[in-house]
Amino acid sequence: MAVPVPTLDYEAGLHAQGARYVIGCDEVGRGALAGPVGVGMSVVESSMGEIPSGLRDSKLLSEKRREELAPLSADWCRFSAVGLASPLEIDQLGISAALALAGKRALTTLHEAGASIRESIVLLDGHFDWLNPGLSTPLPVRTLVKADQQCASVAAASVIAKVHRDRLMIEADAVTQGYGWAGNKGYGSASHMAAIAELGPTDFHRRTWLKQPALFEELALAP
Repeated sequence: MAVPVPTLDYEAGLHAQGARYVIGCDEVGRGALAGPVGVGMSVVESSMGEIPSGLRDSKLLSEKRREELAPLSADWCRFSAVGLASPLEIDQLGISAALALAGKRALTTLHEAGASIRESIVLLDGHFDWLNPGLSTPLPVRTLVKADQQCASVAAASVIAKVHRDRLMIEADAVTQGYGWAGNKGYGSASHMAAIAELGPTDFHRRTWLKQPALFEELALAP
């Protein structure tokens, strides 16, 4: 099966509706047992340069290729940002509210960089608007299933966010060894689960998730 190639066609339709910017948005680390959840955002306008060669949904790329594409994607889009919510915030708020918090932090970074949020439409991967419930003032949001495969703005956001979070997990692994975070990135691999059983959970784990085996068995996908 051919790998989907993202374009700016969908974004062009949103620009035609009057949006100065389209903010492609994708989440990362939602199903992990350790580490933060992240929300990547990539801002594009109606006139953009050529999409970085080989840009795809981050899940369809090797780690090496993601590392190569992340800086190219950040240079290509007008603005980019990654917002995070910590494991403690995930435990306290729940995953949907933590995603909204991370998204709000990413939007704040974009605003501080000069992006006009009020002239933008946010394009979310998936079918559920988890962002607006965390905002004091709602934004125009469009949801699209597999937007990370179809839309270049979302694909860029997915790559930027994935590389950002992976690096955090690698750094955490160097400080707290034994859980294999440099390899599993906090997801529920067999070796990670065995390490938790042997060493116990850390403050970097989502402790409420470890008490719900059915939940993390459903969500803990390979990184």
